[in-house]
Amino acid sequence: MKSKFTSSAEVFDWLSGFINLERGQKPKSFRIDRMEALAQLAGNPHKCAPSIHIAGSKGKGSVTSMLAAMLTASGFCTARYMSPHVADIRERICIDGSFFSEEAYCRAGDELRDIVEARLHDSSLPPSAAQLFDTSAPDGCEPTYWELLTLFFFLCARYAKCDAMAVETGLGGRLDSTNILDPLVSIITLIELEHTNFLGGTIAEIAGEKAGIIKQGKPLILAEQCGEALEVFRKKAQEKNSRLYYLPEISELTDINITSRGTSFSLLFSNSSLLRTFDSTFSVAIPGRVQAQNAALTIAAMEVISKEITGESIKFQKRIDEDVIRKALANIVIPARFEKISETPPFIIDGAHTPESLSLCVETFKTLYGEGGVMIFGCAADKDVLKMAETAHSGFTKIIITTPGTFKVSDPAHVYETFVKAAGEQKVSLVKDTQEAVRQAVFLAKERKLPVLGTGSFYLVSEIRKILFQK
Repeated sequence: MKSKFTSSAEVFDWLSGFINLERGQKPKSFRIDRMEALAQLAGNPHKCAPSIHIAGSKGKGSVTSMLAAMLTASGFCTARYMSPHVADIRERICIDGSFFSEEAYCRAGDELRDIVEARLHDSSLPPSAAQLFDTSAPDGCEPTYWELLTLFFFLCARYAKCDAMAVETGLGGRLDSTNILDPLVSIITLIELEHTNFLGGTIAEIAGEKAGIIKQGKPLILAEQCGEALEVFRKKAQEKNSRLYYLPEISELTDINITSRGTSFSLLFSNSSLLRTFDSTFSVAIPGRVQAQNAALTIAAMEVISKEITGESIKFQKRIDEDVIRKALANIVIPARFEKISETPPFIIDGAHTPESLSLCVETFKTLYGEGGVMIFGCAADKDVLKMAETAHSGFTKIIITTPGTFKVSDPAHVYETFVKAAGEQKVSLVKDTQEAVRQAVFLAKERKLPVLGTGSFYLVSEIRKILFQK
């Protein structure tokens, strides 16, 4: 019999053994029925508390963090699941804005390992479930890292006896391991072309995958979308008898003001008796117009939860105090979301990994620091490099292309060539070693008194943060 885990580090090390980058993801790696079977073996821990489910191409991590912060500030013990992490893997699995106790991680880890190493090999397992985990079966596959990590979160949440869960999807929605939830509400942020090798090559296909989190009779809070995506979401919401709250139709954001300390805005709700009008401005402790939009989406979700949810979630049938919402947003801290990690030179990191998010990031950076900065950029191989290069190149004195970590496949040489076509050979350089790229960027910035923006992959900005904080 194996000894029990004695630290969260041991648990995450054990989980990492299920990562197989060489083999890669395959269609049978995404099986919601296998996740359901795993959860059933664990006693369905995803049902331990009411949940809010968030999907989208960009902004979903910010929305998840804001939701969790508002619920915690309102007195609800709130578990939060999101990815990726920036400095510590425990950022993915948190409670009340901090890490779970080491006891919670270890106890949940022991339970998870018991399921994997004992129950999955139990001959009494129902044949229908056993086949899902039989690698020799046509549709079989051992549990994936993402399935086990998700189940681990639910086990931690159950052990801590949380009141609520804010849960972000990992990839897509329909087949994502988190989609065993039956949430109070679903939230979908802006949709863009992303992960096209898994989710489809058109906006409509990707929206269809994200729309898979919409549940029968449960409200949908939807961020502004292009016409193609909006049509998909309206149709799915109608099919599911899900009341749709489309943010541009129910709200108006005004007086948006961006400073280095954050973003202030006014929010007016209209066309719905469920939503109230607020008397004064809000401030999010993160610079960027997109953060005002994320906050508005989050506030709308909290309003719907407090007014529309009935039955087993009666504890949520109280309006969250406006001052509580304001305080939660003013104190929000989310690593790598326009985070300043150095003053001299000013060094910002932001995990902007889609064309739209990169455009908004660069817009905010130039608004606060002007033209002529230094950019360090890297992204995974499956990203739309051409659009990002066209979006990002203007307004920078120097762009340094580097390797975005090793967790995902990347092609820095291709990214470099694409940026050269957009910005010219004089402005762009390729420095594959990230530590050297940071050194060159800081040297140039100090020499010319310029700010630095590190952006693209979250794995890149995580590495940049680590390099600078170790100095």
